[in-house]
Amino acid sequence: MVKEFQIPEKKYFSISEVAELCDLKTHTLRFWEKEFKELSPVTRKGNRRYYQREDIVLVMKIKSLLHTDGLTVSGAKKSLNSNTADLKGSDLDSQEILQDLEDILQELKK
Repeated sequence: MVKEFQIPEKKYFSISEVAELCDLKTHTLRFWEKEFKELSPVTRKGNRRYYQREDIVLVMKIKSLLHTDGLTVSGAKKSLNSNTADLKGSDLDSQEILQDLEDILQELKK
């Protein structure tokens, strides 16, 4: 039986929240960040990671490729490289992300 997966309505998630949502260990996520260049959450002071919805979708895709499809890390990388554009979104999404980051920076400066 497959567990229903729904991402909560938030913009940013900590590594522990993502690990819990995706049923993974935090060290696994850190390892995947090193192995999969597509997975690059925003980092802040003290190397705190902030994942966004797109990152969580990517984590679940990687998990599916590795755990369900039985691919190796190398095979999963090749699979992701063939459809990276679909996972990262459009330029509009990038502009929204930049605006969100600027808003966070302004909040931190207050």
